[in-house]
Amino acid sequence: MKAERGLPRFIITAKGTRWVEQGHPWIYEGEVLREEGDCENGALADAVSEKGKYLGTGFVSRQSKIRLRLISRNANDRFDEAFWQRRIQYAWDYRKTVMGGDLSCCRVIFGEADGFPGLTVDRFSDILVTQTLSVGMERIKSMLFPLLVKVLRSDGQQIRGIFERNDVAIRSLEGLEQGKGWFPLGEEFPDTVTEIRENGVYYRVDVENGQKTGFFLDQKYNRLAVARLARGKRVLDCFTHTGSFALNAAMGGAEHVTAVDISASAIEMARANAIRNGLEDRMDFITADVFDLLPQLAAKGKAPYDFIILDPPAFTKSRKTVDSAQRGYKEINLRALKLLPRGGYFATASCSHFMPSEQFEKMLRSAALDAGVELRQIEARQQSPDHPIVWNVPETDYLKFYIFQVV
Repeated sequence: MKAERGLPRFIITAKGTRWVEQGHPWIYEGEVLREEGDCENGALADAVSEKGKYLGTGFVSRQSKIRLRLISRNANDRFDEAFWQRRIQYAWDYRKTVMGGDLSCCRVIFGEADGFPGLTVDRFSDILVTQTLSVGMERIKSMLFPLLVKVLRSDGQQIRGIFERNDVAIRSLEGLEQGKGWFPLGEEFPDTVTEIRENGVYYRVDVENGQKTGFFLDQKYNRLAVARLARGKRVLDCFTHTGSFALNAAMGGAEHVTAVDISASAIEMARANAIRNGLEDRMDFITADVFDLLPQLAAKGKAPYDFIILDPPAFTKSRKTVDSAQRGYKEINLRALKLLPRGGYFATASCSHFMPSEQFEKMLRSAALDAGVELRQIEARQQSPDHPIVWNVPETDYLKFYIFQVV
């Protein structure tokens, strides 16, 4: 029996009701028939079917096409500090289980997958980095963020500060301003550059100026898979960013590793990371557009590498550009496959949710056919488990990662 909470009610269409009952937490504006009661932007409201059935409670967004983001389907929940502390604790306990104690750099909160719609929290050593993309989370962050620190510190984790990376255009869809800076915890702010250790490799992470929240944590165990195959190989790591795959390959015993990125600042950070790990003697670094570099290497008429890694940024961030993105993925994969010798190794990835596995695999088959090679699959992988995939929320399933031998 639902206890009376006095929340506004959103009456949802039959189509929207079916969508929610299948497990998705989003209700779009077109599925709202009417509202009962006044509801401020970012406040909580109940969603009910046309027949009056309770569907869930969520944050209202007046400017987004996603009008309601559900956080609970329990009609008796009370959304006070105790509720949110339990939810944070649940997310942290999950990471402690699935990451096997490897918690010094991990994703602590993964948005809808953890019941925090629009909120990302990454941990880099003693700094938490947050990205708040929904008005509901923005509204309660002054309560949430101290709770985050409280839960982690109570488990013996050293946390010195929270840095907000809200410098993303998508916040405008929620009517939120962009910006970045330290969240006030009443303590002295630490430096915005910290050091992490992942898979035995040390990295300097710039949480203020690095991409996204400062470092890509989702490929942690995919990098380890590459390291296991790299011994004795000549490796080309394309779109290296700050050198993560390249450094794992070198640490794994590669004969030589070349790291390539179009960003000169990223290459400088990758070189500094190589020096920090004592790997600079087996690595070199190139600032170049990978789309230009691969055909230049092919034109030399030899195969200088026997292991190529492609980890590009997302080529599409909407359904409208999927076809052009597929052409870009095919071009880069085809050029890499043509450059590899028979028996060479090939790792390739896509981090776009809008490029589903089936479509990415179709592209790979086409690229291999045009290159005149066959792909012998070694592994098909996804994001690390601190980025959990919720089967009824396809947006949480975004990373594709394949390792092949070219035969």
